[in-house]
Amino acid sequence: MVAAICKDIQLRHNYLEERKLDSLYFGGGTPSILSIGQLAQIMDALKSYFVIGHDAEITLECNPDDIDSSYLQGLQHLGINRLSLGVQSFFDADLEFMHRAHDANHALKSLDLIREAGFQNVTLDLIYAAPTTTDEMWIQNLQRVIEAGVPHISAYCLTIEENTVFGRWHKHQKMSAIDEEKASTQFYMMVDMLSQAGYEQYEISNFAKPGYEAVHNGNYWKGKPYLGIGPAAHSYNGKERSWNVANNAKYIRAMVNDELAVETEVLSAVDQCNEMIMTRLRTSWGLDMKMLEEKFGDMLAQEVYSSLRDPWIADHVDIEAGVVKLNRKGKIMADRIAANLFVTSQL
Repeated sequence: MVAAICKDIQLRHNYLEERKLDSLYFGGGTPSILSIGQLAQIMDALKSYFVIGHDAEITLECNPDDIDSSYLQGLQHLGINRLSLGVQSFFDADLEFMHRAHDANHALKSLDLIREAGFQNVTLDLIYAAPTTTDEMWIQNLQRVIEAGVPHISAYCLTIEENTVFGRWHKHQKMSAIDEEKASTQFYMMVDMLSQAGYEQYEISNFAKPGYEAVHNGNYWKGKPYLGIGPAAHSYNGKERSWNVANNAKYIRAMVNDELAVETEVLSAVDQCNEMIMTRLRTSWGLDMKMLEEKFGDMLAQEVYSSLRDPWIADHVDIEAGVVKLNRKGKIMADRIAANLFVTSQL
């Protein structure tokens, strides 16, 4: 797989016009199962085709049970300067429900190891609204993160999707639907507690101390081009979206034969406009209507303005100097509001 990933870098390096990278992200899976030597192979392949800025943000997702002091030192030697730790919860009841390999003690110890190794730029993933997570447990999870001084937090509501363990449990009535009232309560608990502790909610699910906002994720939300390497990885060049085959064996076979295993979708102006609405509306900088009009024209902009006059939408957003932002009530239903603002005109 590592050899295939390196070949993928070689075959697709021309996808991006910009050769200098300001962010790299090892994730979308469990990259911390790779050895330092294997990660070095991938870094060497990247350096063969791209210039990695001296101040580039280089993130690696890791599980608490995968890391030790030696591994963390190796990551630093490779230039990895940001860690995303998949904690999910500091309670064993939650972790057992989510089928996580680590326990609460592992999670706490991994934070100590990261601090001792000298990593300053760290983000934790947390999950709320699980059936096992009481309001009191959620408050304690947040307090532990705050007390640990973690500068960035990504927190997501538990979701039930088809073809997943939770989806099958729900289908066979082994798990009830997500409690929307509980999810809303725990969401606002998080917003208030983290705000009081000095974190900015710069995106619906992401909170950061000043200066610790994720560069890489910010590039997604700002619509900047990116290249995804590996099975199922997605790429975007401003006009089209492409994705690699998800099957590992098919992916490796294609790379061995020097072939691309990619499907591509050309995005219409309407598609791009709706993506801008969806991503910008989730952020603290909001949807700039002047920018939307300059990029997509008056007709699509007027359609959005017309939707903004809907009383329900108007009650969930604030508009100042032509920039649309979700208000407190709107943040809990960002996707629904964005969908109501999507344009349908054909250019």
